[in-house]
Amino acid sequence: MISFNYETNFKLTEEDKITTWISSIIKNENCVEDEINYVFCNDAYLHKLNLEFLQHDTLTDIISFDYSVGKRLQGDIFISVERVEDNAKDFNVDFDTELHRVIIHGILHYCGYKDKTESDAKMMRSKENEALKVLSEMS
Repeated sequence: MISFNYETNFKLTEEDKITTWISSIIKNENCVEDEINYVFCNDAYLHKLNLEFLQHDTLTDIISFDYSVGKRLQGDIFISVERVEDNAKDFNVDFDTELHRVIIHGILHYCGYKDKTESDAKMMRSKENEALKVLSEMS
């Protein structure tokens, strides 16, 4: 079950479509969907989590807490809407594209993809692009 929670004024449009999309990506990766909670928040909220749980004194667009067991995916994904807005401007893409990339990025981590090395990051980006294409083809 995928749920969306809000700690800021932002509200995701087309929750049902996004849920269906995420579920399809999980299935395509031969994983099983369990309880996945998205929390949309602001920079201050996510910065506090970054300090408290990861000891990182930086702003970030996403933090995911992975509670998956094998291929059964479960966890909490926190997304800073402010950071996504800034990144969209920096990368010269529209907000929704960047938001969807970040949304699926957390899921891909749960599926086992990493992004710490250059080759892993390249694979992650490729998987993100494939997932974004799937979303764009959904009616």
